[in-house]
Amino acid sequence: MLNIVIPAYEPDNKLLTLIDSLKSRPDFGRELNILIVNDGSSPNYNRIFSEAARKGCSLLTHEKNLGKGAALKTAFSHLIETGYQGFIVCADCDGQHRPEDVEKVAASLPGNTNSLVLGCRDFVGKVPLKSRLGNLLTGAIYSFISGQNLKDTQTGLRAFSSELLPWLVSIKGSRYEYEMNQLLEAKGAHVKLCCVPIETVYENKNSGSHFHPVRDSIRIYLPILKYLLSSLMAGGIDFILLFLFMKLSDSLLFSVIAARVISSAVNFFCNKILVFEKKELSLKESLVKYYLLAAFILLCNYTLIHSFTYVVHMPLLAGKILTEIILFFFGYQIQRLYIFRKEYA
Repeated sequence: MLNIVIPAYEPDNKLLTLIDSLKSRPDFGRELNILIVNDGSSPNYNRIFSEAARKGCSLLTHEKNLGKGAALKTAFSHLIETGYQGFIVCADCDGQHRPEDVEKVAASLPGNTNSLVLGCRDFVGKVPLKSRLGNLLTGAIYSFISGQNLKDTQTGLRAFSSELLPWLVSIKGSRYEYEMNQLLEAKGAHVKLCCVPIETVYENKNSGSHFHPVRDSIRIYLPILKYLLSSLMAGGIDFILLFLFMKLSDSLLFSVIAARVISSAVNFFCNKILVFEKKELSLKESLVKYYLLAAFILLCNYTLIHSFTYVVHMPLLAGKILTEIILFFFGYQIQRLYIFRKEYA
């Protein structure tokens, strides 16, 4: 048995068309259960969900709209509670996923039991500009953060085995950022990401999507934004304290060390509690790792600036800026993967 999970918020007849298409496919259609989560749709859409239930789909309902991530986790929790053992495919309800692509992604699962299989689009043909730019930007940020390249970070067509359900339920996020968090958490959970090529489909310029370009993009990029703000705040504290201690002590060495110790401690606690939200981790162990990283980054800072300035012959300002950009993303990745990493059973 295969479970198809479809989160749905105020869907149109495309959902019913997808259900019919999936169930009518030879062999594939007879072996699946379709689990739909009504994510707080208004009563005007009851007809769609009633018809889906009549067609044999299982239905879960949120009393109010909680977001795509919450809808997916409701379905995953239900599968855990019912003791389901098998494969799961998540698909969208807006007509972006062809039934043959759903079947194609599902067919790749037997050899990938510890993998998250992604249906990856090529973004060729008539693709809405906001969708093309959104995927490029998200892909670039994901690549910087994780050190991995993915052709399609925003795909909703994803497949996995029931073994991954406890991990998927534990991932933070209730709306569109949840799917990005899956990708960001995968390496730390030893989950392999696999791409299966699918067709790029955007009907009526993707008018059926409930994705809000500004609000939901902020949620997706929030982890890196919080890290940036934490770093900027620590830098500002370091700058102010340097001059304050110089005025009080007239010792440059003391001022540099004291300012850096205080500012780095602020940065550590901000990252632990607010950025990576790992309050449960051992303070002693994570603090030691953090300061070892800080020492290594300080060494890298000098080495890179020296190389850019004296070997590549870049202007000092340009070399400094490039160095800080490189070490910013390097520091984020190391902290996320090793210092503030959450281990999964």
